[in-house]
Amino acid sequence: MALEESHVRRAAHLARLAISDDQATRFVDDLSQILDMVDQLQKVDTDGVAPLAHPLDATQRLRADEVTDTNQRDQYQRCAPAVEDGLYLVPRVVE
Repeated sequence: MALEESHVRRAAHLARLAISDDQATRFVDDLSQILDMVDQLQKVDTDGVAPLAHPLDATQRLRADEVTDTNQRDQYQRCAPAVEDGLYLVPRVVE
């Protein structure tokens, strides 16, 4: 499918973007190159290739799941406008 300036203008309109004539012409060239590259990638035989999340066989280093901060709930609730039984009271939003 050949990309035309009318396609670029339509996409810009749908995206609510204002583009000049010069920009539209450049976008036709840029987007055509991108679509050509996508066509080229789709021709690659990927049968038997397992999908990868990362090209390197690496595992994520995770930190230990330990509490590192001290409990400051009482200090925070002292400056709250309304608290009851250790819970913050807020105005009802949904009726």
